[in-house]
Amino acid sequence: MSPRDRSALRAEVEALRDEIRAHNHRYYVLDDPAIPDAAYDRLMQKLLAFEQEHPELVTPESPTQRVGAEPLAAFGTVTHEQAMLSLENAFSGEDMEAFDRRVRERLGADGEIAYCCEPKLDGAAVSLLYEEGRLVRGATRGDGETGEDITLNVRTIKSIPLRLIGDPPPRLEVRGEVYMPLADFRRLNEGQAERGEKAFVNPRNAAAGSLRQLDPKLTARRPLAFFCYSMGISAGWELPDTQADLLAALRAFGLPVNGEIRVVRGVDACRAYQADMLARRGALGYEIDGVVFKVNALAQQRTLGFVSRAPRWAIAWKFPAQEEVTVLRDVEFQVGRTGVLTPVARLEPVFVGGVTVSNATLHNMDEIGKLDARIGDTVVVRRAGDVIPQVVKVVLEQRPARTKRIELPAQCPVCGSAVERQEGEAAARCSGGLVCRAQRAEGIKHFASRRAMDIEGLGDRLVEALVERELVHDVADLFRLEAGTLAGLERMGEKSARNLVDALQRARSTQLHRFLFALGIREVGESTAKNLARHFGTLENVIAADEEALQRVPDIGGVVAGHIRAFLGEPRNLEIIRRLREAGVSWPDLEPAGALEQPLGGQTWVLTGRLEAFTREEAKERLEALGAKVAGSVSKKTHCVVAGADAGSKLEKARTLGVEVIDEAEFQRRMEDL
Repeated sequence: MSPRDRSALRAEVEALRDEIRAHNHRYYVLDDPAIPDAAYDRLMQKLLAFEQEHPELVTPESPTQRVGAEPLAAFGTVTHEQAMLSLENAFSGEDMEAFDRRVRERLGADGEIAYCCEPKLDGAAVSLLYEEGRLVRGATRGDGETGEDITLNVRTIKSIPLRLIGDPPPRLEVRGEVYMPLADFRRLNEGQAERGEKAFVNPRNAAAGSLRQLDPKLTARRPLAFFCYSMGISAGWELPDTQADLLAALRAFGLPVNGEIRVVRGVDACRAYQADMLARRGALGYEIDGVVFKVNALAQQRTLGFVSRAPRWAIAWKFPAQEEVTVLRDVEFQVGRTGVLTPVARLEPVFVGGVTVSNATLHNMDEIGKLDARIGDTVVVRRAGDVIPQVVKVVLEQRPARTKRIELPAQCPVCGSAVERQEGEAAARCSGGLVCRAQRAEGIKHFASRRAMDIEGLGDRLVEALVERELVHDVADLFRLEAGTLAGLERMGEKSARNLVDALQRARSTQLHRFLFALGIREVGESTAKNLARHFGTLENVIAADEEALQRVPDIGGVVAGHIRAFLGEPRNLEIIRRLREAGVSWPDLEPAGALEQPLGGQTWVLTGRLEAFTREEAKERLEALGAKVAGSVSKKTHCVVAGADAGSKLEKARTLGVEVIDEAEFQRRMEDL
């Protein structure tokens, strides 16, 4: 490659990097992305391809250099050129008034002081040093004087620019907070649970722990973000006049600055800002534990100076504590709308996060086991924003001599039906689907849905109104509703009431598989309901079948067979079924067909691509009518794949696995021959 060509290539690569940096700035700083994620990914792939082909063009500040370097044996130390000080704390309006009074007295000011207000993020404080606009060092706060060198780790955080934009000073140190967004924190913990690994206690611990990984590749996989809130040292830069203007300048250099920052005048306005942030705390998407007020004028900050290890010109007004210690007095089990039993801790009342908490969730029996929680224990309760308070720890050192173990009830505390807990599952469920008051509304909604009994006009709001007014206690009561009763409900005129009564009349005539699906038996979906109907022919045969007989039906194993027997073994469920039949709900019985007696019994088929003579649903119904199971993915157990026009990855996988593939014409021929 000639020097001219190499120069042109270098210019093209740098232009591509500038384009990606501009998009990063819009996404992370301005919160205003200009292109969709897919287009951004294509730009990154193009840059990666250039750099892989020409590794001599790779620079440390390239947008591709965030994947993490080799693991470290230990962190080096960094001495902060300007100490990272802590802030004085306020815990009440009176504390804030005292701070404002001291500021005005020291400044000799008669009027109100202008304050720059910002949320106090609950993460990990870091220092970033830029030289000639390039990130050269990242450090933890440490003890304020000395921190740890975490440069390789902060380089992996996408919201931290590797190179500043605009005209930054030759040497600039900025301070800010590394945090983990709440939605990402929840996904991280879900992944930890799936892998059987320990969950993080809170986003702050997750962020701090991620920053201190000796292997930067692990940090790169953690969903960390960054907000800049102040400046340390600078060289060759004439500072703005105010704190707010300073932050605006840092934002113009490409550093992300929190969008909730405001400038107010006087202590009353500070109170209003604190109250607003406290009220909106749960909707921010990240953890905050208070608000920070800084005298806005930098000249006034210099006049006020510092005391000990804190500036006189700033204060952190902390929110009420979100973790407190109390005593677990009892545990009760609540039944949710889908039948899941949730253990609820009854606590000695304690003030947490601005409210008095006397109840907290314990999630499930697995969580109780992990905590080793017992009635009588001293426990740590956490409340984050509007999230339901939860017990997060047992203080084992304070366990009394006598405690009581927490046991899962054998019967539902609402309806008395048996409680089921499948091996390997955390959730325990009430088996009384049709009779449990806690599940009533959800059960009726499912019963009336289009693929079940298809009761037109019976929407979710109307179901909830019927249940709330005690007009319907179970699904059989639906068929006793009269137009006059319905017309008296809100938003239900005479015509709507009559239409619903007519829809209920039409729903009385149905099919066995629809009825079985409508009952809401756990894990009995449409396909399983169809297999049950075809195999047994009549409802009476299904009810009489034991678990061994049920497992001879395609797609039904031991677990599903157990759910069916538990549901149909509950006398009150059978009583509701009897009342439905008495109300006129009926269907034509079928000729029983053992699964393996059907032409395609025991076979698994897959449909892919666009079919011309059938809809996908029609083709599926024809296969299921012949005993086949229709799956959504190809595996070694797949018997045959029907490939229509524009078939994609499923066709390729079938060929790779050696699974038989037929086109639509051959599919039609086979269907006609069977």
